[in-house]
Amino acid sequence: MRNPIRTLLPLTLVLATALPAMAQRGLKNIPPPDPEIERKSFLVAPGFEVNLYASDPKIAKPIQMNFDAAGRLWIASSETYPQIKPGQKANDRILVVEDTDGDGRAEKTTVFANGLLIPTGVAPGDGGCYVANSTELLHLGDSNGDGRADTSRVVLSGFGTEDTHHILHTLRWGPDGRLYLNQSIYIHSHIETPWGIRRLNAGGIWRFHPETMRLEVLARGWVNSWGHHHDRFGQSFVTDGAGGEGINHLVPGAAYVTAVGVPRRLKGLNPGSPKYCGLEIVSGTHLPEDWRGDLLTNDFRANRVCRFKVTGSGSSYQAKLMPDVIRTKHVAFRPIDIKMGPDGAIYIADWYNPIIQHGEVDFRDPRRDHVHGRIWRLTAKGRPLVKRQDLPKASTARLVNNLSASELWIRRNSRRVLQERPRDTRPQTLQALANRLAELGNAGTPANESTALEILWTHQALNTPAPQLLQRLLSANDPRVRAAACRVAAYWTELAGDTLAARVQDPHPRVRLEAVRAIARRGHDVLPLTMAALAMDRDTSLEYALWLTAWEQRGDWLEKLKTGNRLLHERLADPGRLFVFSSIKDPAVVPAVLDLLGRGELSETDRNRAVSLLADLGGPGQLRIALDMALNDSTPPHRPGTCSTHWPELPDPVVSNHPVRSRASRPCSPPTRRRCNRPPFVVQVSGNSNHSAPPCRNLPPSPAHPVTCGPRPSTACPPWAARPVVLNWPNWPINSQRPRADSRR
Repeated sequence: MRNPIRTLLPLTLVLATALPAMAQRGLKNIPPPDPEIERKSFLVAPGFEVNLYASDPKIAKPIQMNFDAAGRLWIASSETYPQIKPGQKANDRILVVEDTDGDGRAEKTTVFANGLLIPTGVAPGDGGCYVANSTELLHLGDSNGDGRADTSRVVLSGFGTEDTHHILHTLRWGPDGRLYLNQSIYIHSHIETPWGIRRLNAGGIWRFHPETMRLEVLARGWVNSWGHHHDRFGQSFVTDGAGGEGINHLVPGAAYVTAVGVPRRLKGLNPGSPKYCGLEIVSGTHLPEDWRGDLLTNDFRANRVCRFKVTGSGSSYQAKLMPDVIRTKHVAFRPIDIKMGPDGAIYIADWYNPIIQHGEVDFRDPRRDHVHGRIWRLTAKGRPLVKRQDLPKASTARLVNNLSASELWIRRNSRRVLQERPRDTRPQTLQALANRLAELGNAGTPANESTALEILWTHQALNTPAPQLLQRLLSANDPRVRAAACRVAAYWTELAGDTLAARVQDPHPRVRLEAVRAIARRGHDVLPLTMAALAMDRDTSLEYALWLTAWEQRGDWLEKLKTGNRLLHERLADPGRLFVFSSIKDPAVVPAVLDLLGRGELSETDRNRAVSLLADLGGPGQLRIALDMALNDSTPPHRPGTCSTHWPELPDPVVSNHPVRSRASRPCSPPTRRRCNRPPFVVQVSGNSNHSAPPCRNLPPSPAHPVTCGPRPSTACPPWAARPVVLNWPNWPINSQRPRADSRR
């Protein structure tokens, strides 16, 4: 059967783009490409102003940009996009632009590399830069320090290239020192690494460690996710340049709209939103306090830069659209990337093109612009800029102190410098980190815990685990710090096991979510540890994280179930077992669900979940049981001694006359939670007179077969309810056929 999302998605995208496509086809009034005309058309947020930082002819067609620690802006530039012509030479470039005198305008542009084919991402680092170049992730190095690439190395290859605006893109260093990379829906990637082949069919986000060559999928889905960033506590947010979910809060391992092969998906925070491209998080003293922590992104179709105020909501967030940062009617203003700079200003990459994307009008449409491009700089009026530092030349002590800076840009670029320094300097770096921790002391103030978290991330970037610091931050006062520490613990798999397990029942739901996903990644005692969170309240994202964890473990626990181990794990409580069973749609779980109902120990909510599961997956007999139980809205609790409740020791139900092995010491066990005292089950044991079972209290022994087990005679049930359901229980393998039962009325 075809995937319905795959079937409907092309139609949805066609409908969503029909009106803009018609508008572009009829576009005749192309504005002059004068940057000043464009700038004067901007309606800018009150208290802000815009100046031109860099423009054509020094730069052209910026696709992505990132600053390095020296404050230089690296740009992936493609004049070839969207498609190279037959016989055309691939000559796209990586550009480096610099403001050498600090006046807010770039005076110097260097072509770091050329001869590339549609580079869609660039991240400076490790003596050069990483470049997303079609099917490859390259590292271009500068070995002699002249500012131009003289070495080229294929780091990873095998990324898909089915669609040039979906290929590998959005390169960004995370606070953990790993490189994050995005790809979009029509791409199928099969990457060979020293750790095995890694695959991602369709959209998603990769997490890559260049030093060890470890590559993994962080999340799956979206249509065209050209925006990803971590906030000051390591939480990930994503935008989608062809979706309609607005800001997305990323749960590690989760699946989002369009993800294939995963039965459930998380939604974004703003369903029905326009398409957004690029993502930045505001920080620093230059910008107004009420802007700090807000998310900035670009509605490139509507020629505007947008701002969202994000606030915590349970285990996830809420995102509220605020007044526009920049808006214009200039049809060639196409903001596609946005970054905070070393001076605290906001920098916006303007693709500058009256024609956008490449599926709406002809690839060779003469109105497509291939030569222009701008970088705009947004500053707050009357507020001092951040003093620029020469981070590559800073001392180790200065860089460590910078981990307490107000600006995320300074914190993270200081860590990048420490990470890139020679390995023989790491003992000095570790000592400086220890000294800074000692200065902080044990006071659990927000500022101290925030700095300690930055130090923890620096240890992670340097591949030097810090057990005591991890333990300390897992118990921090600030739940945002505890949640961040849980995500670090996911990768330091041998550390802080008990403390991480305790966070599954943390008072804050976001900490519980991160702990669940961290334990899931560790792979040790996953089910009993994570399902402990079921004892506490859970919202949509936390519920999803628990479901995802159970679903990911299905290969292990389903095999146990099929070999007769219905407990799955001795430390897994019945509500946890039921939640695990409900994570997949497989009839093999039906006998185990009946067992749980028979125990009579489920809460009303879990009992309803079990009944619903029987209705979904069971045969005719189970459907009748589900119907009867659905009518029983209030039932007395099970009283020990009236009838045993050890269903897991009985064989599985099926209509059959096969013999059953002797179970002389095993009691029958009907459910005991019901509205009236009706006998819900008659256990029919076929063809084995040696089988016997102790009767329930106050009931006489039954004939050898059938063996009947039930509570006290019914006095309050209607006649139809007093008739038993007959189940035959032979010894048969669970996976031989769907469980069934006769309802003999």
